[in-house]
Order: sequence, then structure tokens, then C-alpha cells
Amino acid sequence: MFKRDKKLNRQFLTQFLDKISKFPSWVKEIIYMQLSEEVNKDNTLAYTFATYKPVLTYKGRCELDFKKSGFDTNIYNVLTAADNDNSISDITLNTYLSMEEVAGYFLFGVDEGYFEIPDNSQILNIASFLAGKIRTGEYFMENGTISETDLDSAVKDHENNKENKKFGQSLIELGLISKKQLDTILEIKEEAKKRFILDHNEVPEFNQEYAKDSDNYQKQIEDLKDENTKLKNKLEQLLTMVKKQN
Repeated sequence: MFKRDKKLNRQFLTQFLDKISKFPSWVKEIIYMQLSEEVNKDNTLAYTFATYKPVLTYKGRCELDFKKSGFDTNIYNVLTAADNDNSISDITLNTYLSMEEVAGYFLFGVDEGYFEIPDNSQILNIASFLAGKIRTGEYFMENGTISETDLDSAVKDHENNKENKKFGQSLIELGLISKKQLDTILEIKEEAKKRFILDHNEVPEFNQEYAKDSDNYQKQIEDLKDENTKLKNKLEQLLTMVKKQN
């Protein structure tokens, strides 16, 4: 058996949460209050997919070991991370990809038989929506919110309506979904496009052959590093103030 890449076995999210747990209580309270205002407590969609751990099949392990298909590096990185028992969130952080991209690679792995099909059908539904494989109406049909008949009716209504509006708005006006349901899933999709680097000391090198937007990626990385540095400086200033007061 070939040696696995230990670099892709880092539990970034676990380490990050562990660091937060060591913050002073007043800092954790500030973080909690801020996040409680921003996060939709009723929403578990992002959590469901982000915490899922893809399971390699025998075919997937063989492809990872021998790389006979000659796929691009990102696919093998995702397979390696999954073989190291990483969740979707850790795969995203370890590979420096967006969750949207990881969703696409995950679906590719399922289609090729490299990953086991998840027991929870909503995992594939969410991944398909994030990767752009299905649209809003199809997503709500697959999760059981609307029926196929409802979707067909909404499509016809949307096509006959001369107003320039999004299909999701048509679903709301027909009473098939709520505005909150639409806003939630669209926000998740938008957030999935972003890259988030916890360890900004390690800057990924992009393969020009497979990463056509590497210049844009590098700029995003530099912006994230700058934001992380500013945040670190602010925290250090706060801690210095507290020490002086004590």
C-alpha cells in the first residue's frame, strides 16, 4: 500500500476550534454573540454536508494508489483526504478549494464509483446544488419540499410570466416555498464559492495546467492573509489592554 500524504490528514477545523476554546471567556462570549446573530439556528443544511465524511470504495483506493486514470491533482488530493477520514469541511480547508469545488469533485467521485453513495440522500442533493448540477426548483423537489407536479406548474408559470424575475421568486409567489427557505439555500450556495484558509502560513501552489484562474486564486489568498493578520493584531491589542487593566 502506498504511503498517504500526511499533509492532507490535518484536522484544521478541529485545531481551529481547539484554539478558540483556549481564548479568554470574554473573547469567546463576543464570538458567540456575533455568530449567534449571523447564523440561522434553524438551518442544518450546510452543517449536514460540511460534516459528512466521504467513504472510499475499493475502486477508489485502487485509483488513489495507482492513478491509472491520470486525473488532475485536485481529484487525487480529495481522494487522499477522504482516505484519511476527513470530512467535507476538512477536505475543503486542506486542499484550499472552495466548498463548491469540493462538492463537484465529490460528485465526480460518486459517479465514478470512487466514493460510496451516502445513506442520507440529502448529501447528494446539497452537493449537486452547490456544484451547480441542479437548479433551485430541482433542489426543493429532491428534498421533498415540492412535488414534481408543483415544479412543472412553477416552470410553466415562470415561462408565461413576462416579468424579469428569478425562478425562486416564482416558487414563493405560488406558495410552494417560503422566502426564508429560498434565502437560506441561496446564502449557502453563495458562501460555498468562497475560499477560507485557516493556516495562512502555508500558501498553496496551483498547477497552471489545471488552475486557469490561478492568478485570481493567489489574489484571494493574499487578501485572506491580510485579513487574518489584521484580526490577529486586533486580538493581541485586546489582550494587551486586558493585561494592563489587571
